[in-house]
Amino acid sequence: MSVAMHKPEAASARRRWASVVVLSASLLVITMDLTVLNIAIPDMSADLQPTSNQLLWIVDAYSLVLAGLLVSASAIGDRWGRKRLLLAGYAVFGGASALVLLAGSAEAVIALRAVLGVGGAMIMPTTLSMIRTVFTDPAERATALGIWAAVSGIGAAVGPVVGGLLLEYFSWHAAFLVNVPLMVAALIAGALILPESRSLRPGRWDGIGAALSLVGMVLLVWSLKRFAKEESLAVLSGWAALIAAIATLTWFVLRSLRRRDPLLEMRLFTSRRFTAGVVAALGSTFALAAALLLLAQWMQLVEGYGPIETGVRLLPVAATATLASLLAPWLAQRTGARSVLAGGLAIAGAGMLVLFFVPGDLAYTHVLVALSLVGAGIGSLAIGSAMIMSGSPGDKAGNAAAIEETSYDLGNVLGVAVLGSVAGLLYRTGLDGDLGALGSPAAGAARESLGSAVAIADRQGLPDLAARAGAAFTDSMQTTSLLGGLMMIAVAAAVFAIVPKGTDITEQK
Repeated sequence: MSVAMHKPEAASARRRWASVVVLSASLLVITMDLTVLNIAIPDMSADLQPTSNQLLWIVDAYSLVLAGLLVSASAIGDRWGRKRLLLAGYAVFGGASALVLLAGSAEAVIALRAVLGVGGAMIMPTTLSMIRTVFTDPAERATALGIWAAVSGIGAAVGPVVGGLLLEYFSWHAAFLVNVPLMVAALIAGALILPESRSLRPGRWDGIGAALSLVGMVLLVWSLKRFAKEESLAVLSGWAALIAAIATLTWFVLRSLRRRDPLLEMRLFTSRRFTAGVVAALGSTFALAAALLLLAQWMQLVEGYGPIETGVRLLPVAATATLASLLAPWLAQRTGARSVLAGGLAIAGAGMLVLFFVPGDLAYTHVLVALSLVGAGIGSLAIGSAMIMSGSPGDKAGNAAAIEETSYDLGNVLGVAVLGSVAGLLYRTGLDGDLGALGSPAAGAARESLGSAVAIADRQGLPDLAARAGAAFTDSMQTTSLLGGLMMIAVAAAVFAIVPKGTDITEQK
């Protein structure tokens, strides 16, 4: 059933491209916030002293809430107005960032990260759906999406450097407070520039479907984290949560397929180009999330770089991703969208393998090569976004955006939960034989994380412990990179098989 769209007359070229600037700036703030957090984790851990489980929740709470609410948020935007939802999201995100001044415990930071997830869920799908409605010409839209994707790389580049500068002179709270002026600026610019659009007949609100999508996602991630924490599949509560998650999400999918006005249009997956874009988004973030997080910690805790030095040394992945995102639409028109997307993912996978297959000890020179290849490869995800948007009708722009953003966020959450837990298990296994000289409490703390091991080594004057812990962490990171690289290459092969030959992202399906 076609759904009418309420939108202004075709915007002028100047307003269209000004809208891209505002919408991309929204993504810039969110991606910058994620990378700033990676730099801030060591200082935050030293101040708040979270447990390993709390530290994982500080990282995951934002993504978990975001993934659970993306579908509902996009549906609210269809009804209330996408511009209104976006501006409200700016207010929530900025307000939650300001409240960090009152956070004095790990639990408080987890709560704030969850509220930031609410704001992010209001912002992220709306930026994509508005690009889809503002740019009616597919060729022009592909360029706009390339800019949108490139800004993600810029955010990743700016985040570590800004975070490093802030943490050099201020506490870890500054990693949150930097969002406040940026959100104020986005509110003002969005109110003045962005057009309003909404669906005139979006159908009845499906409260049951909204609850199912949220509960199913929470149960799914919690079950995976439970297995990882216990380092065993013989966990009754984990299996109970996993079975409940599968049942809940299956119910949600069946409900969506049966309704004439579903909260989420699952039939979009009948488009092969749409499906390929989603597979690329989900698979690539799953493979990369843990490796990039581990790299930031390796630079600070093993190599001894300061926050600013770490930020600068992480620049190559963001810089090459930005350049590749801008070039990808042009290259796809000449060599084909399928080869650019699949080839880019394979290059990113090869970059991750570099970290494992290095001669001798791992050094920053090897990391530089790996980061450059990974960035150049993931820049091709701009083509994935163009496939998703060109593979869905305009009246389903909100649904398409919600599915794409859910794929990115779910991939990030699962990657950190699964591959991050694998890295933790490998670290503990590699360190266990070197803890005999420590008392039971100290040994237990050293096994929890590299940061704890380094702190104990400094406090007790045990440089050998710090060296052994660093070596165990490096080995675990390299093995995790091997797993992630192989997974990325498998995703590239799957995408190549799914995308129809001759797919043209400048043509609307």
